[in-house]
Amino acid sequence: MLQANLSNETYIKHGQLLCSSHQHWAGSPLITTNSVPDKLIFELYTAPFAIVSHGIEDDPVFNFGNKVALELFELDWDQFIQLPSRNSVESTNRDQREELMRRVSNDGHMINYSGVRISSTGNRFKIEGATIWNIIDEDGYYFGQAAMFKNWTAIK
Repeated sequence: MLQANLSNETYIKHGQLLCSSHQHWAGSPLITTNSVPDKLIFELYTAPFAIVSHGIEDDPVFNFGNKVALELFELDWDQFIQLPSRNSVESTNRDQREELMRRVSNDGHMINYSGVRISSTGNRFKIEGATIWNIIDEDGYYFGQAAMFKNWTAIK
């Protein structure tokens, strides 16, 4: 089922937008590959670091999480893409997260973000050195936000 989802045109385009938007805002490639567009989304899914994104709903819902992210949040693909992104933090930290998302919306991106996230089973982990960016196309049309982080630590 996962492969069927990622093989469709929507996810192929999403992978391209994730990469082009990261390059635009952060000034560096999200992944260092010259993959053809229909393979790029699979390379993002299997990257050795976490990548997540959410859409533009009033209460944004995750629309992509790679294998590392799914493991950290302890969800399968179908569960993850139904999760409002606000639920990736404890309820006591949601106002702080909302302010972060507003800043990213206004500035386009943030580099070197650190914060605490929570899995579906209540396990907490601290992410460090994250990059968060707006997903846009070549015309500047806004599709949501994404985050990438390579460093995390379990909180006991």
